[in-house]
Amino acid sequence: MINVCQNLHTHTTFCDGKNTAEEMILSAIEKGMTSIGFSGHALTEHDKSYCMSAENTLKYRDDILNLKEKYKDKIKIYLGLEQDWFSVEPLIETDYLIGSVHYVFKDGKYIPVDETKDILIAAVDEIYGGDIYSFLEDYFKLVGNIFDKTGCDIVGHFDLPEKFNRDGKLFDRMNSRYIAAYETALERLSSQDRIFEINTGGMSRGYTAEPYPNAAILKKLADLGAKITVSSDSHDICTIDYKLDAMCRLAYDCGFRGIYLLGDNGFYKTDFRY
Repeated sequence: MINVCQNLHTHTTFCDGKNTAEEMILSAIEKGMTSIGFSGHALTEHDKSYCMSAENTLKYRDDILNLKEKYKDKIKIYLGLEQDWFSVEPLIETDYLIGSVHYVFKDGKYIPVDETKDILIAAVDEIYGGDIYSFLEDYFKLVGNIFDKTGCDIVGHFDLPEKFNRDGKLFDRMNSRYIAAYETALERLSSQDRIFEINTGGMSRGYTAEPYPNAAILKKLADLGAKITVSSDSHDICTIDYKLDAMCRLAYDCGFRGIYLLGDNGFYKTDFRY
């Protein structure tokens, strides 16, 4: 068994997080973590409500680099971005990128995937005639091409529409169109040697009972020989290490034998010991 001491999916007050970067670092040190990566939301021009402005992106970089030096004897700190499909090109150099899809663009409108369930349902009714599977197909087309679009190292919250599907009423996980859509994306990204995060953010905020991606998808990833990491998609000091060790156990049960962590020389594999 390994004790996961790294989280690379971390947000601060520079975007939609609740705590400063320094507060997150101090919490990580207190929890015994040996490294932390920051992944502020890159600028999306059509929706600036949750992401960093161009000016804040530069301040974010400077703050993280200053803190990296300040706490170098206590914890490793890495600078990243969460790069959405619709984000502008990265404005700073980073140690890594998380590639995510938070919107689908259809008929001249941006449909937010994870804002609220009511907004999503209304948009699907209006733009897709109520066909949720057409929406999901469009979503996974974007996800499947997220590396080509962003050059990301890590695929963020792969099955994000599950955020509003805890009861299975938004869509049927066993629907053949849904399965075909996500399997195509899985296969493409696996062939491109991307790392998939097992993300506990939906769990920590009470939306989901499983991580992104869920166990069924994780088993298919294991069959494909895909790479994984674990992250908490943390927006506050309480969730920096949320269930990361439990996700390693889940990954092992799904067929994985190790996870990938970021070091000073890039990503490397650490084997499970069970």
